[in-house]
Amino acid sequence: MSLLRFAGLLGVLCCAQLAHAQDRITGHNFATRSEVIARHGMAATSQPLATQVALDILKKGGSAVDAAIAANATLGLMEPTGNGMGGDLFAIVWDNESQQLYGLNASGRSPQSLSYDHLKSILEEQGRERIPPFGPLPVSVPGCVDGWFELHDRFGKLPMSEVLQPAIGYANEGFPVSELIAYYWGGGRGLARFPGFAETFLPDGKAPAKGEIFRNPMLASTLQTLASEGRDAFYKGDIAKTIAEFMQENGGYISYEDLASHKSEWVDPVSVNYRGYDLWELPPNGQGIAALQILGVLEGYDLASMGFGSADHVHYFVEAKKLAFEDRARFYADQDFHKSPVAELISDEYSAARRELISPRRAARRYDAGNPSLEEGDTIYLTVADKDRNMVSLIQSNYRGFGSGMCPPGLGFCLQDRGELFDMAPDRMNSYAPGKRPFHTIIPAFVTKDGKPFMSFGVMGGATQPQGHAQIMINMIDFGMNIQEAGDAPRILHSGSSQPTGQRMTDGGEVSLESGFDYEVVRQLMGRGHSINFARGPFGGYQGIMYDAEIDVYYGASESRKDGQAAGY
Repeated sequence: MSLLRFAGLLGVLCCAQLAHAQDRITGHNFATRSEVIARHGMAATSQPLATQVALDILKKGGSAVDAAIAANATLGLMEPTGNGMGGDLFAIVWDNESQQLYGLNASGRSPQSLSYDHLKSILEEQGRERIPPFGPLPVSVPGCVDGWFELHDRFGKLPMSEVLQPAIGYANEGFPVSELIAYYWGGGRGLARFPGFAETFLPDGKAPAKGEIFRNPMLASTLQTLASEGRDAFYKGDIAKTIAEFMQENGGYISYEDLASHKSEWVDPVSVNYRGYDLWELPPNGQGIAALQILGVLEGYDLASMGFGSADHVHYFVEAKKLAFEDRARFYADQDFHKSPVAELISDEYSAARRELISPRRAARRYDAGNPSLEEGDTIYLTVADKDRNMVSLIQSNYRGFGSGMCPPGLGFCLQDRGELFDMAPDRMNSYAPGKRPFHTIIPAFVTKDGKPFMSFGVMGGATQPQGHAQIMINMIDFGMNIQEAGDAPRILHSGSSQPTGQRMTDGGEVSLESGFDYEVVRQLMGRGHSINFARGPFGGYQGIMYDAEIDVYYGASESRKDGQAAGY
């Protein structure tokens, strides 16, 4: 072990001892603040100003979906390090009138004109084996805007012009950049080498500092066009033409035809029952069912008796995650090209068979995927609930922070780089193909109990997300935490699993633990063969809303790892 790594681990363990002493006093009270409780509506986002925008829309008579779109549009301005109109969107909506959940996959596809062979030859000329993370090659069609209008057409109440107005106003007038976003913004300065990025996001050649006012009149103009002309302005109008011409001029392949033919897809959420609670996720091309697979394996263990933060708790969680991620690497892909065996992957029988592979005393260095009949990314997650008891769980992302770095002139946003997540090996489920949706990391979650809404929540951060979803459920159901404590509790993050892009785990990967885990637990885990690292994220960013039907109130939570806020009225 290097001296630096040892020093880092020692620091974590010292912090862990202090946290453990506090735990003995408080009984695992990890909450950084009380839950927010309100009757008429609730919003939880990663930026307090966006939360207030959502509440304003609710107070004007808007639906939960109206408020979520307004908040998302505002976050595209205020948190461009994680989302924007150039990215994709997924959502799960509880409609109280029909008493049903609805899922929306608003992710975009690869260029129709770029064949596998041609892309392979380009990469070979560049000396690459994989699609690069930045520049024109990883750009896929942005699905966010179509997602907004699909959601609004089905569940909106206010006109779209009113829904987008708060974001337009802030983009014109400016807003003070929050501390954490200023930090991430500064880390994106290297993207200035790509066309349009500096003009859009680096005023006076530098990233805005904490508290500095940032304006984006180009984004305001784009949003105003959508407010006035609707969805087709983005996919068939001047905005589409601008994107297509920009890509053609700068070595890209997204065309006007790719944009004009784009459409979102309404999908049925899928679930597993975990100790009486149904966790709902969207099927692939996203990774949501990995959370279901993790819980399916863990239901066979009495985690409550093990205790939060025990060596057994961490060990069984990590091994269940490894098993789920082997299947994630092999089977999760665009369902229009390959039908993933979703029903079997989340079945009780399959979970039981996979559970038998786990040794109680030894960490596995590798697992094989089952035989049924990434670690980086930034994202925003938000959830909103309205007075009519409708709830929406929405997640949206550019993938790597700002995305590809490619910013079409005059539009005020960056195009995503989600295409990096294609596998360039041939004949696999996630292998690149024209017109195909890449494997996706962003996933919204929803929980029902006895067929009624219980909680809408999400956790940001690449491969952290399914691990975080499972941990939120475990913290609340097995360890009795409230909705705020469940998000603030120290997290377990395993990295190094096999990936949908082709890499394979052969060394067991690494386990990162946030401060709050006992030194003796770390020692026991190392004795079982786990490679323990000092607290190295991303540990995510969590928002959640819980509905208590018995007293008819909402509980909201926003964790301390982000600048976010939960608020209600």
